[in-house]
Amino acid sequence: MTDLAHIRNFSIVAHIDHGKSTLADRLIQSTGTVQDRDMKEQMLDAMDIERERGITIKANTVRIDYKAQNGEIYVLNLIDTPGHVDFAYEVSRSMRAVEGSLLVVDSTQGVEAQTLANVYQAIDAGHELIPVLNKIDLPASECDRVAEQIEDVIGIDASGAIRVSAKTGVGIAETLEAIVAHLPAPTGDANAPLKAMLVDSWYDSYLGVVVLVRIMDGVLKRGDRIRMMQNGSVHGVERIGVFRPKMEKVESLGPGEIGFITASIKQVRDTKVGDTITHDKAPCATPLPGFKPSVPVVFCGLFPVDSSEFEDLRDAIEKLALNDASFSYEMETSAALGFGFRCGFLGLLHLEVIRDRVEREYDIELITTAPSVIYHVFMKDGTMEPLHNPADMPDLTYVDHIEEPRIKATILVPDEYLGDVLKLCQDRRGIQLDLTYVGGRAMVVYDLPLNEVVFDFYDRLKSVTKGYASFDYQMEGYRQDNLVKMSILVNDEPVDALSMMVHRDRAETRGRAMVEKLKELIPRHMFKIPIQAAIGGKVIARETLSAMRKDVTAKCYGGDATRKRKLLDKQKAGKKRMRQFGKVEIPQEAFIAALKMSDE
Repeated sequence: MTDLAHIRNFSIVAHIDHGKSTLADRLIQSTGTVQDRDMKEQMLDAMDIERERGITIKANTVRIDYKAQNGEIYVLNLIDTPGHVDFAYEVSRSMRAVEGSLLVVDSTQGVEAQTLANVYQAIDAGHELIPVLNKIDLPASECDRVAEQIEDVIGIDASGAIRVSAKTGVGIAETLEAIVAHLPAPTGDANAPLKAMLVDSWYDSYLGVVVLVRIMDGVLKRGDRIRMMQNGSVHGVERIGVFRPKMEKVESLGPGEIGFITASIKQVRDTKVGDTITHDKAPCATPLPGFKPSVPVVFCGLFPVDSSEFEDLRDAIEKLALNDASFSYEMETSAALGFGFRCGFLGLLHLEVIRDRVEREYDIELITTAPSVIYHVFMKDGTMEPLHNPADMPDLTYVDHIEEPRIKATILVPDEYLGDVLKLCQDRRGIQLDLTYVGGRAMVVYDLPLNEVVFDFYDRLKSVTKGYASFDYQMEGYRQDNLVKMSILVNDEPVDALSMMVHRDRAETRGRAMVEKLKELIPRHMFKIPIQAAIGGKVIARETLSAMRKDVTAKCYGGDATRKRKLLDKQKAGKKRMRQFGKVEIPQEAFIAALKMSDE
């Protein structure tokens, strides 16, 4: 057990691509935690998808032993956190387990939107911050300007900011010394009853459920009987260890230490993130405050392309939910797509990552329905029903009004692109709240409907600003608006999977674009097919797919015109009957393509 004064627990926070994972690599390498021959890029990013995209998705921990210049040996527990707004929940959890943060800012880019969001989370958690200016080896690096920007925008003293190049290793020794000198040691009492925070849990096919814990008070040993305070389940601890980054067994964990335990827990459902772990026989008096549960903001349906793979999909989704506390799911059926799941995500990148993981790790081809958000439908009798899927919209005669979720978006953008950004936000029904200038860049704050953001707002923002804008948002609550459900009818039959909620002023343009697209995508049949977009009983846009025709008059040569007419009328009656009983098969590709365009 390590003396408290010689432990430092810290996380690395920054905007996307400012070099958190590379800095973590250098800290691990320079302290000899991992041999040079075993070292690889993004050492703490375990998933293939993290390496390919070059992003961190799961917060990962590592324990480093560091011999300081004063000759003392310190134990540093480092948590590398994600930078993307969709994984902010991972960041907030990691913050609660440590006492300080390295705030990494790219010295060529300066402070970005996500830098701000993560700093506020660190300050909320009561952290001591050490500013680190990274990428000083690049010719475009402007350390003095960025240090000044940190002071102006964030309001923390950056005069002593450490200048580092995580790529070349410059400044790493100074960073380690600063961690020991400036970050506070954890507090805790080894003789008090055990109180440990459950920071994360995941499923390992060999060990079962692995639980990441931070000990606050007391000592956790192998063989202890522990109790989860939220659900009261009791388990025997089989293995205790720390990550260096590989798992390494230890006999016990004391106050201030971060490590993992396995305790033959079968279900990850028994391990609620943020729960308090204590001894079964001598429990602590009060549990820790825990974390706010994550609230999914984007919903979409996941269906297997081959309906026989439904059971495999169920298995895959259950296992992923074990690994990801912010992902929720429930079963649903659709007339067009069969059995599948309605899943909740923290954002579109989160959705893409889960979808890619299902397709790769479990080899199941998926169809994803249009992403939607939760609306609140207020009925005339005063009750409120949440609406996850536009297809389940109740009869409008009973509906009083509908509210939609709004977000507060912060966008940092260079001056020359400001006009395009303001136009994009106005087009998406945004309300401007604030506009300030920070060191040659504008900071715009907008109130936007989440529905308009979930599709491709981020992509459009990047394209109108040539990639220079950064964007961060937080949920702001619900507000009433003039929303309607737009249904798509093919041959007078409504198609559930294509119905969507739209603002009444936009309904006609959206509907027209949708029916034009479907006219190109649906194959022609032997009869005419009307494709309509409707709100309630009123059709707002229509296209007609013409029929394939057989030339029935080919055998008539000469003679009376009435013979031709008679044959054509007979064909017409046949086509009319066909249209009544004919079923229009909409190919899967048409669904996917129509959903992709639904926000163009």
